[in-house]
Amino acid sequence: MSLPIKKIRGKFTACSALALSAGLVFGQPVFAQDYDLVILNGRVMDPETMLDAVLNVGITDGIIQTITADEITGSETIFAQGHVVSPGFIDFHFHALDGLSLKLAALDGVTTGMDLEIGAINVAEWYSAKEGAWPLNYGTGVSQEGARLRVHDPEVEIDGWYDAPLILGGLRAEACSDGFCGWQDGRSDLDQLNQVLSLIDEELRQGALNISSTVGYMANGLTTYEMFKTQEIGGHYGRYLGAHVRFHGSPVTPEAPLGFDEILANAMALDAPVSLLHNNDYGWWENEEKLQAARAQGYNVWSEYYPYTAASTSISSDFFKPEVYATFGVPYEDSMYDPIADKFLTQAEYESTRDSDPSRLVVVFSPSREIWLPYWLRMPHMIVASDSIYSGKGLDSWDLDPSEYQGHPRTAGTRGTVFRLGREQGVPLMFTIAQMSYWPAKHLGDTGLQDMKVRGRMQEGMVADITIFDPERVRDNATYKAGEQGNPTTGIPYVIVNGQLVVKDGAFRKVWAGQPIRFPVEDRGRFEPIVVKEWLENFAIKPFTVDQSGADSPGVADSSASE
Repeated sequence: MSLPIKKIRGKFTACSALALSAGLVFGQPVFAQDYDLVILNGRVMDPETMLDAVLNVGITDGIIQTITADEITGSETIFAQGHVVSPGFIDFHFHALDGLSLKLAALDGVTTGMDLEIGAINVAEWYSAKEGAWPLNYGTGVSQEGARLRVHDPEVEIDGWYDAPLILGGLRAEACSDGFCGWQDGRSDLDQLNQVLSLIDEELRQGALNISSTVGYMANGLTTYEMFKTQEIGGHYGRYLGAHVRFHGSPVTPEAPLGFDEILANAMALDAPVSLLHNNDYGWWENEEKLQAARAQGYNVWSEYYPYTAASTSISSDFFKPEVYATFGVPYEDSMYDPIADKFLTQAEYESTRDSDPSRLVVVFSPSREIWLPYWLRMPHMIVASDSIYSGKGLDSWDLDPSEYQGHPRTAGTRGTVFRLGREQGVPLMFTIAQMSYWPAKHLGDTGLQDMKVRGRMQEGMVADITIFDPERVRDNATYKAGEQGNPTTGIPYVIVNGQLVVKDGAFRKVWAGQPIRFPVEDRGRFEPIVVKEWLENFAIKPFTVDQSGADSPGVADSSASE
């Protein structure tokens, strides 16, 4: 609850002291002010400098102008006594791309949400569509699977931009409607490989933040050589690969580090940044040890987690097929939950739902994660990324009640869950904030992105993306139960994006404060097609002969392999 506050010549009255004791207060002082917005008496925490003190913050034109112990005034004032004033939370694994799910993310403290796992097709058009109509900062990468779909499923018409709700919500199914899912099962011959790489290069030229890779869904078709050359394209621009790695979640090959080794070896050979998405498989500890060793050698590499013991993905995913799912050792009815039907599915119900609604998102429980989760809260540079899921209610669903959200509770409750668990487990608060804000900003900033060099920090001169929360009371409320899956996090009364209040007094506001997070568009691309003769000249001694057919070209498959 907010109470009115009066100020008389810069001094607090007895009325204001009473209001402060009740909690946060938002007021409108009556005299001429120095800043657009001031935050008074909050516990300002900055993970980069380790600042942790009760101070005042002055914001003008969307920039933190001052952090001081001196008295300051502003056109609008937030009294933050007993609350933490933190850098806004940055999410790299963000599919919350409709009104309702964006609202839930904002209430969870997110100021920047970027889909750097699935990414987008036609990135420039995607950014144009968001301009001036988004509450949070936004960004995307180039979709590796989208580039492969355009080459291996040419019957699918690509008209305009596509992102996660459109790619997962129908484009995949359309590509598979002829009985062959080229995007996931097609093996690129030399010409196809050059086409795929050229498409990725063009999206990077247009400012895509990274190469967004779902290699785990394309393991049958995507060769290791194509993966290597894809990372090479990213390396030309200094952009990172964010990968849902090969073997992720597979019980047949439980050593998920094998999939990670592939992209880490490429990253180190190419000196190209890389991020391991949702590092929550068996062997996650091995991955973290390798990441720490690589960072010690100067490589820009990191991982992420979300604080839940159940995953969520499309019901048509290959690893849900009965012959594969049986190796999980847990029957469907004990592990596969349909949040729309609000029930666990039998095998027959799974098959029926998969056939009638292949894009349906289901929740699958993994008991081992209950043991591992407390360790993830303590892993340096293992950032918090929600893998939040769109609601399916459409972009104009801003005004829907949270009870109408159907899906994984991670969309509404990721940060609240991390704070609650961190409190229970005694994790230092500064460390938790670093996982949510500073480390994401640092790693993406280290790829050369100026937009992230000025975020994720509570410092003068930085962009005023700020989350204010009660460290003793902030917590998640979303559950897996229907009607509760979108229950908002509580204890985060204010969220500021580029100096504007998107959450005020715990309520979401339709304020289009978001700015694009994007690399500058370049005049020309950097990709040079792979030519067998040139490859041999670079890597082999002479004399040599060249197979003009290209069928036996180094590292690329015979075109017949895709039939």
